[in-house]
Amino acid sequence: MNGHRYCVIMCGGVGSRFWPFSRNDKPKQFLDFFGTGKSLLQLTVDRIAPIVGPENIILVTNRMYADLIREQLPQVKESNILLEPARRNTAPCICWAAHHILALDPEASIVTLPSDHLVLKESEFHRAIEEGLEFVESGDRLLTLGIEPTNPNTGYGYIQQGVPAGDGFDGIRKVKSFTEKPDLEMAKMFLSSGEFFWNAGIFLWTAKSILKAFEKYAPEMAHLFDAGEKEYGTPDEPRFIDEVFPTAQSISIDYAIMEKADNVYVKTVDVGWSDLGTWNALYDASPHNTEGNVTQGCKVLTADCEGSMFAVSGDKIIVAAGLKDYIVADNGNALLICPLADEQKIRQVVNEVKGRFGEKYI
Repeated sequence: MNGHRYCVIMCGGVGSRFWPFSRNDKPKQFLDFFGTGKSLLQLTVDRIAPIVGPENIILVTNRMYADLIREQLPQVKESNILLEPARRNTAPCICWAAHHILALDPEASIVTLPSDHLVLKESEFHRAIEEGLEFVESGDRLLTLGIEPTNPNTGYGYIQQGVPAGDGFDGIRKVKSFTEKPDLEMAKMFLSSGEFFWNAGIFLWTAKSILKAFEKYAPEMAHLFDAGEKEYGTPDEPRFIDEVFPTAQSISIDYAIMEKADNVYVKTVDVGWSDLGTWNALYDASPHNTEGNVTQGCKVLTADCEGSMFAVSGDKIIVAAGLKDYIVADNGNALLICPLADEQKIRQVVNEVKGRFGEKYI
């Protein structure tokens, strides 16, 4: 195992589109959606373990989830848990983690993973990550993984591939363009062209390359985090982060860097991937009965129900009739009944619930 290889797992998100199961105090990355006895975060750590040793796995999360991290991943040493004092999207998270790792190892290469995705073909995933790391270690390059689209999904970002990278790296091409969550007509055009792939949100680079990109394309953020050069890797690092992190711009790595940089490449892969970002995605990834219904760890009696999803916590029996393509999700003090087609509105619903009824329901 290459000791210069690191993994950054981003696990500070709220996952509001999975409400009411994903809650502020325990978001979806900490939940066991498939009855395996392991949360999505634990599965992510297990997935990368054959490539990156536990001493080189860095977790970046919001401070409020520190105890959940320690409970679910006791094998991860305390110094590898980076606690954000505020939510600022993925760019500040990645910038901090790269500085932290560079202070430990100037020759570090990094794979950056979301904590809540599903990968069914793990051997293909391992092969793609190994090849991707070799690619970024051989030059000043930023790499993202692209997934061949199976439908014109408007909830994903799309990557347009360009010319081959060459140098014997099959399946890797220069990125021609990024498009974030197109409308349906544009997504259909992307699908028919064969040039566009879903953005998996999985990134590979060296610590030096990504920080160089921040200097060039996000100089204000670079300047903010550069000021802590002497603190990284020391006991003073958390104090410095507490001071500067809340002042960082809240922006994704895609907008801050990937859409601007001229050294971005995409490796297209088939790894059985789903971002599990919505109830629809979980429905697609779960076993269906003969009526196309999915039940998540609950007892359900249905009549004339098709293509629906039932997820209920506790010892309840759900009786439903006449539902077609619906979500029924009951957890704690909240019940959601919603057409699967309207799942993109759940985030808005959560905001309305918070405004009308208070934090305790979200």
